Amino acid sequence: MNKVSNQKLLIYAKDYVMIVFGLLLYAIGFTTFILPEKVVTGGVVGLASLCRFAFGWNVGITNYGINILLLLIAFRTVGKQFVIRTIFGATVASILIMLMDPWSYEPLVEQQPFMNIIIGAALCGMGLGITFSHNGSSGGTDIVAAMVTKHTNVSFGRMMLYCDMCIISSSYLIFHSPDKIVYGLVFMLVDSVVADMVINNSRQAVQYMIFSDKWQQIADAITTNAHRGCTVLDGTGWFTKNPVKVIMVICRKFESVNIARIIKSVDDKAFITKTNINGVYGYGFDEMKVRLNKKGHVREETKPHES
Repeated sequence: MNKVSNQKLLIYAKDYVMIVFGLLLYAIGFTTFILPEKVVTGGVVGLASLCRFAFGWNVGITNYGINILLLLIAFRTVGKQFVIRTIFGATVASILIMLMDPWSYEPLVEQQPFMNIIIGAALCGMGLGITFSHNGSSGGTDIVAAMVTKHTNVSFGRMMLYCDMCIISSSYLIFHSPDKIVYGLVFMLVDSVVADMVINNSRQAVQYMIFSDKWQQIADAITTNAHRGCTVLDGTGWFTKNPVKVIMVICRKFESVNIARIIKSVDDKAFITKTNINGVYGYGFDEMKVRLNKKGHVREETKPHES
């Protein structure tokens, strides 16, 4: 029992370390590349940027204040776990942005606004992708989206898009420059694409189908040495008409090389197929998160990619 508890504690600790690292990447990209170009992004951070450009307010403090206000309003709607996760992410993100505020006044690459936007968006997308992959949240307009989708049939992603478009378009009221809106839209596109790539890559898995007369030894070796479960299927070789055993193994992509070595060490003549899988849900892998809409239909929960 203690061993299981220690393993869970280690997993939680790893998650929080990676969440902090992801938010650090986000803060670097945002304060070093985006803010100096005076570009307003989506989310609550974008709203905090508007307050800075209009009133001179500190972005980190404003971001934290807005997040806490939204959480107080949405507490009964979004649930305790969402609130705790969001408070941690919003606190870390706001502190990091405040610490890096001195870097946010001069562009790192001078007279190259488009390059700064692309680099900043890529760093922010990587940071958010890492954060979401480890069940973290940076707060932001996903709180508003969660509240709205709880009571309407508007999808989470669509509501996020509406909020971000309104915030980005509002920059015209301050700068009177269509260029700033275009840069904000470019940021939103690159940020979401990179975040998706990071999230999908972290969830990629591999499925092995192994045909071998030494199937018992291979299954035992994989279970013992790789700590991955195996499923033994009954099959028939149609050419020989002989019964065969087929081992099916599903593992993370980074574990696939180790699995292949184990198979070849037991039977170097084994027939093996390897298939890439974009997502695996269940014990030992990701948790399938679903929620019911008003009609009682199940739909998969999607995570936003903008803060």
